[in-house]
Amino acid sequence: MSMETSAQKRAQVARRLMEQSTKTQHLPCMAGLDGFVDEIIRVIDKKKADGSWSSIATIADFANRIAQAAGLSTNIELRVQTVKLGGNGPIMANALCRFGFPLTYIGSLGRHEIHPVFRDFVARTTACYSIAEAAFTHALEFDDGKIMLGKSQSLDELTFEDIRAVVGDDTLRRLWQESRFIALTNWTMIPHMTDIWLNFLQHYAPAVADRPWLFFDLADPEKRDRQDIRRALEVLSRFQSTCRVILGCNEKESLELAEILDIDERERTQSGTAGRAAALRARLGIEVVVIHPVKFAAAADCQHSVAVDGPFVAAPKISTGAGDHFNAGFCMALVLGMGLEEALYCGTGTSGYYVRTAESPSLENLAAFLPGWSLPE
Repeated sequence: MSMETSAQKRAQVARRLMEQSTKTQHLPCMAGLDGFVDEIIRVIDKKKADGSWSSIATIADFANRIAQAAGLSTNIELRVQTVKLGGNGPIMANALCRFGFPLTYIGSLGRHEIHPVFRDFVARTTACYSIAEAAFTHALEFDDGKIMLGKSQSLDELTFEDIRAVVGDDTLRRLWQESRFIALTNWTMIPHMTDIWLNFLQHYAPAVADRPWLFFDLADPEKRDRQDIRRALEVLSRFQSTCRVILGCNEKESLELAEILDIDERERTQSGTAGRAAALRARLGIEVVVIHPVKFAAAADCQHSVAVDGPFVAAPKISTGAGDHFNAGFCMALVLGMGLEEALYCGTGTSGYYVRTAESPSLENLAAFLPGWSLPE
């Protein structure tokens, strides 16, 4: 695709977004189930007497620094850049709220009271149910990626019974019946998540009408047992009978799932990634698989697969949460009735805006950003 054709298509998507900008307020959503307090951190490389400092640029450089300390010891100094709401669920849900969707959030935002970092987000939601203490992430950011150091003990004991006790059976049933989009994220860090899904499947999914969109994000399952991953994939596939299931992956996650499912398509090119999305979707028997590497994104449904370039930036203002913003933009477009290619542009545009500004875009912000991949002066 030529740059001109790509720009023209993005401009068309922008116009369509503005034409449908009032529709989101009539499409209720539900999301959960995690909640993190994120510290966005740079790792100091050198400091000067005047207090100025430079950061370690790449993950490889950081690994080198640590490796050189083997058998000795070293001191690593961290500089907190900002403290913000975190977790796949809150970041994605906050972005959906910015798009104008009425959203109910169920998650781990504080046991007895909401942690202050979530208060602005909670104010944007239609309703919010906190079911556990928030977890914590120290996100070490580098020019070429990030290392997420998580403290997530509060998620370890989170069960379906906890959710039902706080939210109530009647409310959960109503939310499943009314929601046009549901996101269940961060499977990896919630050990009982598969059982939570099973309970949702058995108690509430059969009552849904008009097959709502249902998004799953395993969230870096490398640390989980392969049998657990296979069971999770089997359970999420079963939702397809009553919902339109979307599985979202970053590049690393898609390669891990391809290996687990014995799928040969491992090329990291655009065509290879689109082929991997198609193979994963066919194997799982679900509606859509979407994969978002750093510089492009690809997706597949039962009819075709497609890949588009994204607005890559070499020095992002923030990278933690970029994938969750991609997911929000992509799913927003599908809920509004757009096609796969349009949804990919909305996903890459949402994440592109976010990494440049450290803010979630409104529909108006996204529509202005899409045509030229540029922020207004």
